[in-house]
Amino acid sequence: MTRRIRPVLAAIALAMLIGTANAPAQDAPAATGDTAKGKAFVDAKGMTLYTYDRDTAGRSRCSGQCADLWPPFEAPPGAKPAGDWTIVARGDGVRQWAHKGKPLYLWKDDKKPGDVTGDGVNNVWRLAKP
Repeated sequence: MTRRIRPVLAAIALAMLIGTANAPAQDAPAATGDTAKGKAFVDAKGMTLYTYDRDTAGRSRCSGQCADLWPPFEAPPGAKPAGDWTIVARGDGVRQWAHKGKPLYLWKDDKKPGDVTGDGVNNVWRLAKP
């Protein structure tokens, strides 16, 4: 019986190695969703993500009350940058996802997936587009 089990275990181990080699290193932290204003990045709950015109590449300028209204799109512990996705170290200790250097945010007034009520607020908030 042992002679029959070893080839099966070897085949399973090989299949696992092949599957692992073809798996992506890390999925993108955001998906692309449809909104009334076209395609935009969304979080895992389908909530629209935004960029802030006053941010500079790799640096968030939204803190304090601003961050209460525009919560940063947080990178969980252990998350690693990949491709166009980077992580911004904020002054408040939060690690925030950025796409092509632009930090990403949610908007407190968006209530359901697909809402885009934050687009154009104060003429400095924009949909984060792929």
